[in-house]
This record gives sequence, structure tokens and C-alpha cells, in this order.
Amino acid sequence: MNIIAVDDEYLQLIDLEFAIMEVAPEANVLSFENPLIAEEFGRENHIDIAYLDINMPGLNGIELAKKLKETNPGINIIFSTGYDEYAKDSYTVKASDFLTKPITAEAVKNSLQHLRTPIETRTAHRMRVQCFGNFDIFADGNIIYFPRQKAKELFAYLIHKRGTSSTSKELCAVIYDGNVSVKSMEKQIQSIISTMMKTLKDANVDDVIIKNYNSISIDVSKVDCDFYRYLEKDPTLKQGYIGEYMTNYTWAEFRPEYLEASLEKDR
Repeated sequence: MNIIAVDDEYLQLIDLEFAIMEVAPEANVLSFENPLIAEEFGRENHIDIAYLDINMPGLNGIELAKKLKETNPGINIIFSTGYDEYAKDSYTVKASDFLTKPITAEAVKNSLQHLRTPIETRTAHRMRVQCFGNFDIFADGNIIYFPRQKAKELFAYLIHKRGTSSTSKELCAVIYDGNVSVKSMEKQIQSIISTMMKTLKDANVDDVIIKNYNSISIDVSKVDCDFYRYLEKDPTLKQGYIGEYMTNYTWAEFRPEYLEASLEKDR
């Protein structure tokens, strides 16, 4: 759940941010003193809820709400102000709630319980995959250890392909650096796939693999992956990416350039 808080008064903004984090510790909360920067952020990112001060210079809360709704039609707007006379203006943008300052955690909690648009929660994934930095896989919070490093590398490559299927010949070329003409190598790939599948099955997450005749892929809907969320413009991943991607593997070396170009484009 992505929440923004916007208020040109710094101390009021900090109080509001703390109140939101106390009530919704699982949410991604970003704060803005400048409504113009908040509006720019809203053009490039998904926002579920926006707590907006109404009386702000440059772009008041009502105007900001209208702009945010243009790019986030399902956004829940919750206004805050120290002046009751602004309350009637909040209804022009179909706000979910109107809070009078000072805003308490109890008021925030109540506003979250009466949202106009329900929040679409992410499906809880049993598997979490870490691509930024070293590559690692977790099931129910526990790291998965592969008895063969090639089996882990093969799984990493399938994650890298983001649901696109790979043939045994392709996997052989990647894992064995181009030695695709040797039949024994292709047999070895089948052995590695079997090891990978057994390891995933032992962790009860083998359903993330889709196998067809001479092809194999990842079911991306069953994986919580930092790389995937980054490409979906998750604001927390934009801040967290530091230029390292699957540093375990040489075939992944080109990807940081693509990611950095994507990040630069989004700025």
C-alpha cells in the first residue's frame, strides 16, 4: 500500500507521517513539503492514498487532488486542514475523509477504515527472490540452499527471463557458456533441472515453475521479486537500487545499465 502525505508545514508533516506509520506500519509512506513535487511523483507512481493539506502555496490541496486523480483514478484523497471552512471544498473531488488538525493516530485509523476506494492488496507470496546485490531465494522467510550451484544459477536465469520460456539448448548456452553442441551438456542440463525442481519441491514452492515440452519458465505471479517490483515502479525499490544486479553471474552484467537507464528516464 503506497501512501503520500503532503503539507508545506514541516512539523505538521512529520506528525502526520508518524501517525500514518503508527497505524499502517506495513505501508510505504512518502512525505512531501512541496505539492508540485508530490504532483510530479504522482504522474510516475501508483498511489493508493494521499493525505493532503488544503491550504498550501503554489498548488493547494484541492488542485493537487484533481491532478493526482488524473493519473491515479482510484486514489483515496484524505484532506487535512486547521480550518473547518475548507471542509465543503473536499467534496468537489469526492474525498474519502476530511481531518482537522492536529491529526492524531486515531483519526488516521478511522480514515483508513472508511476509504472510498478499496485497496487492492498484493497476493502474499511464499517465495521471495532477491536480485539486487547477490542473488538469493527465500521460502516462507527462510533462505533456500541448492546442493548444486548450477541449479541455483539456472533458477536465477529463469527469474531473469521474467516468465519467458527457455529451451534446454538456451539454458545450456547460458550455464555452460556456449557449449551447446555437446550432447553430454544437454543431458547435464536435464540433471540440473531435476536438482532445481527437487530443491524447490522440498521447500514446497515448486509450483513457481512452469514446464512444457522442451521449455521451462517462471510463473511470475507466484514470486515476490525486487527486480519485478522495480520495473513496476515501486517507489521503495527506486530508492533501494544501488547499481548491483545478480552479481553472482557474468551473464547478468549488462542488466545494471538497463536498470540505471530506466531509473534515469523515470526522474
